[in-house]
Formats: sequence, structure tokens, C-alpha cells
Amino acid sequence: MTAPTAPAPATPAAAPTLTERAEAIERALLDVQGMPIDHRTRALALKTALEAFHKDALITIVRTLKADPRGKELLLELVDDQGVYALFALHGIVKADVRTRVAAVIENLRPYTQSHGGDVTLVDVKGDTLYVRLSGACNGCSMSSVTLRNGVEEALKEQVPEITRIEVVPNEPDAPAFVPLKRAAVGDGWIDGPSAAELSANAPFRFELADGRSVVLLQVADGVRAWWNACAHLGLPIDGGRIDREAGTITCPWHGFRFDCATGECLTAPQAQLEGVPVRVVDGRVQLRPEK
Repeated sequence: MTAPTAPAPATPAAAPTLTERAEAIERALLDVQGMPIDHRTRALALKTALEAFHKDALITIVRTLKADPRGKELLLELVDDQGVYALFALHGIVKADVRTRVAAVIENLRPYTQSHGGDVTLVDVKGDTLYVRLSGACNGCSMSSVTLRNGVEEALKEQVPEITRIEVVPNEPDAPAFVPLKRAAVGDGWIDGPSAAELSANAPFRFELADGRSVVLLQVADGVRAWWNACAHLGLPIDGGRIDREAGTITCPWHGFRFDCATGECLTAPQAQLEGVPVRVVDGRVQLRPEK
């Protein structure tokens, strides 16, 4: 009698990719946002407590590694891993550059400033000085506008201590960094955007549509690219991200995900692409077709 054949060992299931894990987090957060307010509050409190617990442990690990020469080398190697970098960035262990952190603070302040009829736009960061452009109520001389401006300045200096001076750049019609849609549509779904001369290879350009959505314009070697202003990870704005001209990438200011400026491909989590917007340049004017 022939001995029974042993069953072939089961093939181990592939570990979830970074993209799949990010998508799972996003789905869970969306579920939480749909809960009744008391349930949502408790769920988010649990999330905050777990993140604080993990952050304390990660800080201990990082400090221990940094205390040993070989450990420090290993730590630098670990940070090169996109998943590790995203984790460290999430917990504030790896600090983004000053411009990226300033952009994140301004984005968090935007609901506050807009609720008061104003807005603040990042223009540039040089050394310890931040240059911003104010609009609406933020740009007036009334007591309420002064109070609003002071609140914005205090928040920026508190959360980004490297910034010690804030200079307000005058509003110039021919050089806006934050452009609302004012020009008429050009037909066939195409609308006028900013002048191509306003774009810079060193920084993303945020363009606001009339319906409240925004687009990020990026100047690349062979022209201009337009993407919806939403990271493919959690949908947060990327217009405050850092451009690496040599690598041709933009880094999301929230969790450190990197995207190819020309293709929108996510280099941190493959297949998590930015969503493109048709774009062209006609007679020096950027035109968009934001059908969605």
C-alpha cells in the first residue's frame, strides 16, 4: 500500500503593504467620523491614548539608539525606510523642515481665519523670518482684524519656535500666492488659472476653485502638472509640502508620504497615486479642466 502523501505546506499569506495599511486606517477613521458624537469622542480618545503610549515607547527606542555610535548609524538607516519615516513623522519624532511645519500650522488655522472672514497665505521662510500675505478681515486695520492677526502670529511662533519674526507681504494683484478663481471660463470645461510665470520649481502653488476645492500646480522639467490638493494617504492638503527638485518629488507635510511631481506616483506607498487634473498652458496662462 502506498503511503499517503503529506499535504504541501500552505503558502504564507503576504504581509499587507504600506498602502493597504494606510487604506485600512483611512477606512477606520471614516467609520469613526460617522459615529454618534459620544461614541466618536470615546473612539478618538482611545486613538489619542494609544498614539501617546506608542510615542513614549518610540522615543525611548530612539534615545537608546542615539546614545550608541552603532545604534545611531542603524537609526539613520531605519529612517531611510519610508514606513519608518512615516511612523516617526506621525509622532513628531522626525521633524519636517521649518517651511513644511509652518505650512501645516497655517492649514490648521485656515478654518479659524476663514470663519472670521480672513485668510493667511505662506509666501516664504528665510532664516527665522516668516513672510505671509493676509487677506479679508486679517488685512484690515480694525480692532477685530488686529486681534485675528495677533492670534495667528502667536500660534505660528508657539508651534514653530524657530520663527521669531513674521513679516506681512503687501497684497499685489500681479503676484498673488493664493489665487481665487476670478477669471471667466474659457469654454469646453477649461478655466483660466494663474499666469505660468507665477509658478516656481521650488514650491507647490495652491489654486482655489470657485466651488471651494483646491488644486496644486507643480512646475516640472517638461511643463506643468496639476493635482487635486489631497494626499492619497488621508486626503489632507499637500500644498504645504516640500519640493525636492533633484529627486523631482513633493513630500506631504502631514505624514511624510513622498510623491513624484511628474506622475503623481506615491513613492512611499506604491499605487497610492495623486489624482490628476487636466492642465495646459496657453499664451502664458495656466488653464485647468477640473471636471470631477
